[in-house]
Amino acid sequence: MSVPRTGGNFAAWGGLFSAFDCAMVHARQKEDPWNSILAGAATGAVLSLRQGPRATATSALVGASLLALVEGAGILLTRTMATLPQEDHAYPFPVVPPPEEVSAHESSPIAWVRGIFGRKEEKPAAAGGDRKSDVLESFETPSPPIPSFDYK
Repeated sequence: MSVPRTGGNFAAWGGLFSAFDCAMVHARQKEDPWNSILAGAATGAVLSLRQGPRATATSALVGASLLALVEGAGILLTRTMATLPQEDHAYPFPVVPPPEEVSAHESSPIAWVRGIFGRKEEKPAAAGGDRKSDVLESFETPSPPIPSFDYK
């Protein structure tokens, strides 16, 4: 079973890549895709130093190429998602009407059967007015103030 060996190789690659990436950020004083590309090249080179200079150069090119593809795909995806039209997130799901209130005499088994096969009794309109306006009034309350995270 080569699982421990593969896990160890992946851990070594990830550790070296993170170290080189942080070193590039510190040395260049900016965070951009070039840090990851250079870190991929350095990681590939360091991991293949024992095979000689030609293998080291080849691994550095492969590491830089793979990281350039990953970073390029990330940039392309970010630009594509930024140009998509924004959806209205006010009501992401369809509004479900509230359930009807059932009185005590309508909850008997006969009322249930009558509701399926017979006609339903019409309820008189509520004296409170339109139910929709009652629900919408609850949204007219002011929202709480947005917290400030500024350091004072």
